[in-house]
Amino acid sequence: MRELKFLTALWRTNLQAAMEYRVAFLGQIGGMMLNNSIYFAAWVIFFQRFEEIRGWGLDEMFLVFGVSSAAFGLVVFLFGNARTLSDVIAQGQLDYYLALPRPVLIHTLASRSITSGLGDITYGVLSFLFSGQVNIQSSLRFITGVSISAAILLSFMVLLHSLSFWSGYVSAFVDLMVNAMLSFALYPITLFDGTAKFLLFTILPAALMGAVPAEFVRAFTWSHLLQMLVGALILLVLSVTIFYRGLRRYESGSAFQIQS
Repeated sequence: MRELKFLTALWRTNLQAAMEYRVAFLGQIGGMMLNNSIYFAAWVIFFQRFEEIRGWGLDEMFLVFGVSSAAFGLVVFLFGNARTLSDVIAQGQLDYYLALPRPVLIHTLASRSITSGLGDITYGVLSFLFSGQVNIQSSLRFITGVSISAAILLSFMVLLHSLSFWSGYVSAFVDLMVNAMLSFALYPITLFDGTAKFLLFTILPAALMGAVPAEFVRAFTWSHLLQMLVGALILLVLSVTIFYRGLRRYESGSAFQIQS
């Protein structure tokens, strides 16, 4: 409960700081919603010509975009430093978090908030509403799917960024992998077979972030829920383990950093 109160206070402070400049705040949210809408327009045009693709239609695409966008927005808004964790490590900025009596990983991730994430969250909710499959049960499944999807994405990002403890700057590599994951998460999983499908459930767990949660929202099955939970648990354990093992190797920067 102490850590939850701490995180809540941190998120509230980040939000208040972002809202200090209202025009920029609203502009970032609106800009991200517009960006997502333009990307989705390609699928609208596609399904105007082809009614479905291996059982996936426009309604299913609304769901996969809704889950993926909301999950990504949740991660970058609540844990903004997940985008730049390797830079924080390589530049010796972990000194500040190590000097405070809070869990290093959680404090580091949550100390920054990316405002545009609210645009992704809003777009995700609207996309779910436009899917035409909204009721109490599907809404609860949507919240569950988004939460697990966000945990999978966050763990994947932390795992990759933690390589910086051994390899220095890896931000370019992490951006490449995360962008690949986000891109493949927005495609129907039925398009892939064999090795490609295996990779999207393991090495690059895009299916667990997009297609599987979308199927779970559409219709509850224990199989989909179990796939998401097992994937999230494995990635979470791996990411935390690798981060704290790397932290043992951490060499602080040349100057001890104190921030207000």
